[in-house]
Amino acid sequence: SQAAKMKLKHNINPVLLQLINFIILVYSFVTYIPWYIFSGSRQAIAKAKQVKAKPVNNKPGGAYRSVNSLHCLASVLYPGCDTLDKVFKYAKAKFKDKKLLGTREILKEEDEIQPSGKIFKKVILGKYTWLSYEDVYIKAVNFGNGLAVLGQQPKTNIAIFCETRAEWMIAAQACFMCNYQLVTLYATLGGPAIVHGLNETEVTTIITSKELMQTKLKEIVSQVPRLRHIITVDGKPTTWSEFPKGVIVHTMASVQAMGAKADTGNKQQARPVPSDIAVIMYTSGSTGVPKGVMISHCNIIAGITGMAERIPNLGEKDIYIGYLPLAHVLELSAELVCLSHGCCIGYSSPQTLADQSSKIKKGSKGDVTTLKPTLMAAVPEIMDRIYKNVMNKVNEMTSFQRNLFILAYNYKMEQISKGYTTPLCDSLIFRKVRMLLGGKIRILLCGGAPLSAATQRFMNICFCCPVGQGYGLTESAGAGTITEVWDYTTGRVGAPLVCCEIKLMNWEEGGYYNTDKPYPRGEILIGGQNVTVGYYKNEVRTKKDFTVDENGQRWLHTGDIGEFHQDGCLKIIDRKKDLVKLQAGEYVSLGKVEAALKNLPLVDNICAYASSFHSYVIGFVVPNQKELAELARKKGFKGTWEEICNSPEMEKEVLKVLAEAAMAANLEKFEIPVKIRLCPDPWTPETGLVTDAFKLKRKELTAYYQMDIDRMYGKNVN
Repeated sequence: SQAAKMKLKHNINPVLLQLINFIILVYSFVTYIPWYIFSGSRQAIAKAKQVKAKPVNNKPGGAYRSVNSLHCLASVLYPGCDTLDKVFKYAKAKFKDKKLLGTREILKEEDEIQPSGKIFKKVILGKYTWLSYEDVYIKAVNFGNGLAVLGQQPKTNIAIFCETRAEWMIAAQACFMCNYQLVTLYATLGGPAIVHGLNETEVTTIITSKELMQTKLKEIVSQVPRLRHIITVDGKPTTWSEFPKGVIVHTMASVQAMGAKADTGNKQQARPVPSDIAVIMYTSGSTGVPKGVMISHCNIIAGITGMAERIPNLGEKDIYIGYLPLAHVLELSAELVCLSHGCCIGYSSPQTLADQSSKIKKGSKGDVTTLKPTLMAAVPEIMDRIYKNVMNKVNEMTSFQRNLFILAYNYKMEQISKGYTTPLCDSLIFRKVRMLLGGKIRILLCGGAPLSAATQRFMNICFCCPVGQGYGLTESAGAGTITEVWDYTTGRVGAPLVCCEIKLMNWEEGGYYNTDKPYPRGEILIGGQNVTVGYYKNEVRTKKDFTVDENGQRWLHTGDIGEFHQDGCLKIIDRKKDLVKLQAGEYVSLGKVEAALKNLPLVDNICAYASSFHSYVIGFVVPNQKELAELARKKGFKGTWEEICNSPEMEKEVLKVLAEAAMAANLEKFEIPVKIRLCPDPWTPETGLVTDAFKLKRKELTAYYQMDIDRMYGKNVN
């Protein structure tokens, strides 16, 4: 079974193991009856077995809908709240004095000199200080009015280029109220991409932070001729002399002060209607220049209506930790779901998230320890990192501790696969691991890229909570599917949300048909109110990716390949763009190859590459420094990190490890990489080689490693 494959290996004496297994059997028998009577898990097991979505007709390729919205797709969260400003007004009236947005105060900043001579900035942070729903509403109203004083007109574009923080959400709510179209750009986008987004949308005002203004905007501001106003959210920036003439720098506080004094008598007609554009979201995109996706008020509201329905008991007791980029549809949707349901949102960053995070001074507390969130969203890259860190710590334990952990882990995996809970293991063995994320997480939401089965099961076991895998695109306002909390299967993304329907279209080239048995397969098409308006100033691409059927239903062609299981849950099995035909005619799915090898302790990241002009697959591997250094030591290879990575001898050793894992994962012989390049530097969004969700940018990686590709395919390299 799949669970058996994911079990950890121990080295316990067989006789002792028999005794332990007998004790576990007796314990399970004794505790089963009280568990069965008092636990709510019986209902959860029954729900997990239920059909979750059905096709609306019996024709091949018919759309699947959630059983909760078979006759009518959901599109509105609260009656009459059909635009985002109305949703916030409703929430403000309902949760008036309740905490909404929290930020930690910086008590102390200091430079820490590393043994290598590098200087790392470290911070000591205090408690969270909170703004209530009422506070945020007033700040947003004043900011919106202040922008009007600066000349911002309804239905015109305004850009936000800023880290995830409370001021981002305040600025966004101000724009939603005043019907300004919010252009969002990732803080990690490269200069040319930022220039492209700002010029294409013709913005005159940009909202940013002091740091981003100094590090990113300073160099490109002269290439954005229409820019007139820069607003910094965190106080007065230090002026610099080379600032272009005609550009004025304001602070957010000064714009809010202007707005508080402004006469807003004729304000009513500026309110948005549901079809108005709320956000033009630039996707960092795994290919080419970023595209601006136009997302209307009704698109976002339909999307968050669908998402909220999958989170049971969502409400005022919940605390959400916000640290992913708000310019990403996953984070923006998650925060809007929380804001509309009375949850509080505490802000963080990947550098300050946990006690061990890079900016947290040793001995002081990371954000999760202070906030103790109940809800958290993550991209697979972050979950994979947690998984590897914990497993490294397990390997460093004494033999007794390690075997105890492994026994508990394997026992809980068996119990979870049957739908049972393990309160004793949770409190005795996994409590310490659970504390890494604050100890109170009840649901982990994962999206942005596929999550491996091993990592998903690890998070279920060690953090004692369901991991909701979601599937959605910027073009579908982030909504598509989310697994239900009692569905503990792995590798699937759940049933369609109540706001949308999903159908599979034949893709002949890849050999996927919606008549396939046992499961219908094909390209995933998403339909519903959450499907966005299209790409900004890109009619050709809009017509290619979006279609309208005879009933007026709008469909997004995702380019992803999926299959529907009997219970109506979707599994992503391939991607059109990831499929390469080798010289001999075999099709290789690069994503499948990467998924099979990515969870090896030796691999921090991997990109498979294939060409139709050649007969074999090659790969680029970012090795785990500790694991590769240990392998080099075992093989008697001495040298610096770069020398180890550049060594043909070490490449061969790593290839052996990859080949073994590939065989174990049942990859075909032609799918296994024949040659690799060990890459000494990690791929981060700052390098431009991965997106903000850490998805591979194949085009950029190919260009960056072109000489290595030529070498591995035996071409002459000068």
